Amino acid sequence: MGTSKLTVIDMSIIIIYLVGMMWFGLKVSKSIKTDRDYFLGGKKLPWWAIGMSMVVSDIGALDIVGVAGTAYLYGIAMANFEWIGCIPAMIIGAFIFIPFYWRTGVFTIPEFLGRRYNQFVRTTVALIVGIFMAFLLGVFLYTAAKAINILIGWPEYASILIVAFVVGVYTLFGGLTAVVYTDVAQCVIMFGGSAIILIVALLKIGGWGELVSAVSSMGDQYAHHFELMVPIDSSTPYGWAGILFGLSFVLSPAYWLGNQAIVQRTLGARSEYEAKKSVLWGAFLKLFIPIILVGPGLAGIVLHPGLEKGDDIYPTLIHDLLPPGLTGLVFAAFLAALMSSVDSYLNSAATLWTKDIYQALFRPDKSDRHYMLVGKTFIAIFLVMGVLLAPVAGRFPTIYGYFQTVFSIFQGPLLAIISLGLLWPRANGPGASAGLILGVMTSSTLFWIKDQIFTAPEPFLYIAWWAFCAALLITIVVSLATKPDIEKSKRVINFRDASWEGENSQ
Repeated sequence: MGTSKLTVIDMSIIIIYLVGMMWFGLKVSKSIKTDRDYFLGGKKLPWWAIGMSMVVSDIGALDIVGVAGTAYLYGIAMANFEWIGCIPAMIIGAFIFIPFYWRTGVFTIPEFLGRRYNQFVRTTVALIVGIFMAFLLGVFLYTAAKAINILIGWPEYASILIVAFVVGVYTLFGGLTAVVYTDVAQCVIMFGGSAIILIVALLKIGGWGELVSAVSSMGDQYAHHFELMVPIDSSTPYGWAGILFGLSFVLSPAYWLGNQAIVQRTLGARSEYEAKKSVLWGAFLKLFIPIILVGPGLAGIVLHPGLEKGDDIYPTLIHDLLPPGLTGLVFAAFLAALMSSVDSYLNSAATLWTKDIYQALFRPDKSDRHYMLVGKTFIAIFLVMGVLLAPVAGRFPTIYGYFQTVFSIFQGPLLAIISLGLLWPRANGPGASAGLILGVMTSSTLFWIKDQIFTAPEPFLYIAWWAFCAALLITIVVSLATKPDIEKSKRVINFRDASWEGENSQ
């Protein structure tokens, strides 16, 4: 697999796709005049585009490669990350959290937390999330490099630079509008391409029944590969306790209710109703994701047993199974998924640091155009950071494990203060500040000593759960021990109160 399999028609498909994405970003840039246009699409984005953009941004190349690779190692339990890990939280968000965010008129989650609590919470969350987004950009670019190296034979860093350049062009010039509408095209391509690789793999094996029989006969290490709820004492990190407490109670709602890259799209919806509808539309699309992502990983066990790294299975299947033309189409689908993740985190990281750091702390009285230009500068900076950090992801057993480990460090504490901020009027700034800081310290400590206290090979689910519990308890205790903020408490009682809109953080 060190040489290219792509024919002239394959390369033509890929080049047309890449050039088309850059052209669209440059075209959209002509309609962008203010920071609201750049960061929120001028609040003119339709529900169907937002929903598709949310799904493809969540999936991304990381999931195409990482979920297939993890299913190769641990089995069908990975489907829980979509069916349990997305849909319930998305439905809750659609009816409670997302409408409230949209009503307040904020640009970012930290901005909402600043209005609800204080400036310290806002700044701290923006700094933490912004730094972690830089690491995640490195993950996405590394994912691209692995696949391109296997399929084409190009050096990893050359692949990273090419993808970074293409995504950088349309994200830099087109803002959120370009990100969302290119994601729509990428969603269609990704669904189609992933379905093709699954169908071809199953046809070669002889169908789903033959796949189950073949894998089940390969030894004890595959005993739980077709169980959604795996025993805690199995060799997989996805036992039922971690899935229940870490995923369904913490990481899933934290991701869909507090992840800037996801929520920012709904903030650009035309209306509160369309914001709700976009999330429900995305939840419906999520029903089909485990089929097209977990399936190739399971098929790879039969077609390519004994791979050293599970993350290699998806690009290996593309390389070995598909004829000319289809290879280019599926590889374009892979690039579509990759770019949807990179553009989402680029745009959101730039929004955070422009609105919550630069504007809030240093230049609060500049023009809208000034903030738009600053946002473009941050996009360039984060893109460079992502390129430099890409090799770090290769040190983990699976890319998906690295991605979730990074998230588990701060998502639990973030969910605790967001939930209490909306659902418990007595929560105050000192409580949220203490809960956030000590919660992140808890998760960081658990991460460094994980080998001594956890038996799972990738214990991020348990780290997320205990960090959430610590942050929740600390926020409650400190809030009760300090003076309440009466004015902010009154507003939280009524979820239909829109009086926060336009108010500056204190």
